[in-house]
Amino acid sequence: MKNQQSVNPLVLTSEIKQKLITVRGQYTLLDRDVAALYGVETKALNQAVKRNAERFPDGYVFQLSDNEFSDWKSQIVTSNLSKDDEASIRMGLRRAPYAFTEKGLYMLATVLRSDRAIRTTLAIIETSLMTIGRVDDG
Repeated sequence: MKNQQSVNPLVLTSEIKQKLITVRGQYTLLDRDVAALYGVETKALNQAVKRNAERFPDGYVFQLSDNEFSDWKSQIVTSNLSKDDEASIRMGLRRAPYAFTEKGLYMLATVLRSDRAIRTTLAIIETSLMTIGRVDDG
């Protein structure tokens, strides 16, 4: 049996909930957060999505518009991030990130097939906020 790195599903679920953002009336995770959860680089994640574009139709993953990107960046300033975290996020983003909806995250599991991807996908499924799917706009 392989020596697998143990991941506490409760910690992972909590981490997912903290990274959820609402975009276009849906709970989403940004590509950089998805990549961190799956243990891959953001560039590699986005390349995998582009190579498998047929698996990610509209509504599964989308790039933030300029306004959405600007709004998201302004939320960073008002959040409780440390100055180092804030600087790291601002310097690392040269383009608007991609946002993964719940469907996109499930489909991603078919593209990334590591043990960590399986554990991460299971934690995403268990994250109750993700199963809601849409945010009540009213």
